[in-house]
Amino acid sequence: MNIIREKSMEALASILPIFVIVLLINFFIHPLGNTVLTAFVMGTLIVYVGLAIFLIGVETGIGPIGTHLGRAIAKSGRIPVVIGAGLLLGFFISIAEPDLMVLAQQVATVTGGTITTMTLLVVVSLGVALLIAIGLVRIVFSYPLYKLLTIVYIILFALVAFSSPQFIAIAFDASGATTGALTVPFILALALGAAMMKRDRRTGDSDSFGLVGLASAGAIFAVLVMSVLTRQSELRGELPMLELESGNVLLRFVRGLPGQARGVAVALAPIVGIFLLASALFIRLRRREIFRIMVGVVFTFVGLVLFMTGVNYGFMDVGALLGAELVGRDHPAVVIVVAFVLGLVTILAEPAVHVLTRQIEDVTSGYVKRSAVFFSLSIAVGLATMLSIIRILVPGLTLLHYLIPGYIAAIALMYRTPKLFVGIAFDSGGVASGPMTATFILAFAQGAAQRLPHADVMIDGFGIIAMVAMAPLIALQLLGLVFKHRSQPAREPGAGESLPEGSMDNACADAAAMSEVDAAAVPAQDGEVN
Repeated sequence: MNIIREKSMEALASILPIFVIVLLINFFIHPLGNTVLTAFVMGTLIVYVGLAIFLIGVETGIGPIGTHLGRAIAKSGRIPVVIGAGLLLGFFISIAEPDLMVLAQQVATVTGGTITTMTLLVVVSLGVALLIAIGLVRIVFSYPLYKLLTIVYIILFALVAFSSPQFIAIAFDASGATTGALTVPFILALALGAAMMKRDRRTGDSDSFGLVGLASAGAIFAVLVMSVLTRQSELRGELPMLELESGNVLLRFVRGLPGQARGVAVALAPIVGIFLLASALFIRLRRREIFRIMVGVVFTFVGLVLFMTGVNYGFMDVGALLGAELVGRDHPAVVIVVAFVLGLVTILAEPAVHVLTRQIEDVTSGYVKRSAVFFSLSIAVGLATMLSIIRILVPGLTLLHYLIPGYIAAIALMYRTPKLFVGIAFDSGGVASGPMTATFILAFAQGAAQRLPHADVMIDGFGIIAMVAMAPLIALQLLGLVFKHRSQPAREPGAGESLPEGSMDNACADAAAMSEVDAAAVPAQDGEVN
């Protein structure tokens, strides 16, 4: 019963702020109409129930699967096994990620099927699998994370120069959408498994950070490569607006259930098959344990079907309609303020952020307080959503005007921030891009882009997830610098002695590594459909 209450509260905390904001807008700024409001209320209820059931399933089914597979891989002690497992599991688990499903379906809708849902899912999953394999090799051979990330992002921005603007926003959105409640536990299990193969366990725990961040970069890489190879530079799209007749609201949801169920079943089947095969050959679990895990998988399936149905047949549609209507009122200041508030309350309600703040306070031994973390992250994400809307409102302002200086700053900070915070920051890049960002806020931005004559839904409607995912990279590394400056006086060097490079990381290595459970908790909550 405790897990039901806990996950129900997590789901409620994620959805309630958006629900309240929409009601306030409906009653005080712009009435949505009874039918549209009914669709939103029903969609919100279905999303809430589905999200709560899904989180229970992840806790009792998908999470244990990742843990058992990670341990089995580590016990093999063979690098080829770790790499092969990273490629295989990275591919299949990414396909089943709910946030990525939402993004892929939205891309398919906007492009009229030119880019199908399955095409984007497969392409992104290939990129995630490739970078996971590279990241596992990095862990085993202790290659510095900041150097690898520098190389990866230089390659990514080189690809940006040859990619069409339509694909750039989708690519960086995919980076935030691909790391969610399904993918992250598996990725962390693989990272910890690879770290266990190292002789120096202390450095192994530290090196295990960053694999989630590399997986996100893999999503960007794959979509940009697809853009270069397909040369679809003239890709155009249009967002269909919500059209409902009174009395058919419930029927709309009922008709959507079978299609969503088929898609979720296809996505989860490979993961379950791999686990059952591994449990028969390597893991040797008791039947009772396998039964409990399979019950958790059933919960995951049911919750994911309900969540995707609620999102696609009411929740996101109302978000798009609201964005379009507010822009149509010709009050840009109202749209900007609403966008900032949406980002602000979303990050405050995200359960993963609460875990993250506790972790950082523990890592810094109380030097950086939870209140400081909350303030910096909430302001950063609020600004990210606000800047995304300003980009849509202002002609000529593109996503690259934000991403290029933003990632330059993030990469530059890697060379000044304590190295521990580099891994935490890039692993936590998807913490802010939770279920409401990937659904309602994305739809809100697309609706605004659809209404403005100078905007293009394909170019301007996407990119808000990318902005939200980028915010923690800068915010958390800046917190790392705060910790670095505050902790330097704690040690008194001898006469003429300066603090050696890297002493910050060494001094807090035990606290920074944290327990494996706490380390997993931050990104594992990331997508909380993350």
